[in-house]
Amino acid sequence: MQLSEMKFDGPVPVDGYGPGFFRVADQLYQGAIIVLPGEVLSWEGLADLSPLLAAAQEYDVLFVGTGPTHLPLAPEFLRQFDKLHLGVEPMATPAACRTYNVLLSEGRRVAAALLPV
Repeated sequence: MQLSEMKFDGPVPVDGYGPGFFRVADQLYQGAIIVLPGEVLSWEGLADLSPLLAAAQEYDVLFVGTGPTHLPLAPEFLRQFDKLHLGVEPMATPAACRTYNVLLSEGRRVAAALLPV
């Protein structure tokens, strides 16, 4: 099996995560975060849609890390993004980080809203 290093131009990948924290672009963030092209924001959680909606023109797909396990999102949460024709993919946070990084490496316009594990 051949392994290739993933290279990133522009937006940055999620480097790591652990109990209550994330590492993005070699910086440590405590608690929930939003990773957008060019910036990382603190996030109040699933009820806090304003920063995600304000940056909606910057991404096509939003990966929502729901913590250690996959949890469904509230219909109202999904409706807000449907109105803007944006894809929303909820999954456990570890899977959301991996999927975000892979699509980012392919040059896709992605964002991640991540609850800590």
